[in-house]
Amino acid sequence: MDHGTVGSAQSGRLLVEVREEGSSAVVRPAGELDHHTADLLREPLDDLLDKGFSRLVVDCSRLEFCDSTGLNVLLGARLKADAAGGGVHLAGMLPVVARVFEITGAETVFSVHDSVEAALADGAD
Repeated sequence: MDHGTVGSAQSGRLLVEVREEGSSAVVRPAGELDHHTADLLREPLDDLLDKGFSRLVVDCSRLEFCDSTGLNVLLGARLKADAAGGGVHLAGMLPVVARVFEITGAETVFSVHDSVEAALADGAD
């Protein structure tokens, strides 16, 4: 497994790290995901899908805030990943972020895991 960082993007409020884990890609946004920072997550998710990674694990353990724009980025990635035969798995959500998914009902369309390790194990052959 490649544990190296494939790429990262940063603004003052959001840092996004990407790494490959076997046939999955792990994306770790840290900070606030909102209207001003959504493209910093959308672009690496789209790039990974374009490179053939249809199984994405989003490590939400350092995501401090997510508004409707951020939620739409994740939902859009889920649709593209599903169409490619994969999916988007969310891991380690903090309560404040989990609440957004609960209120909107979005948690029902994602595979949600307690940790990145659990999400990766769920997809192991």
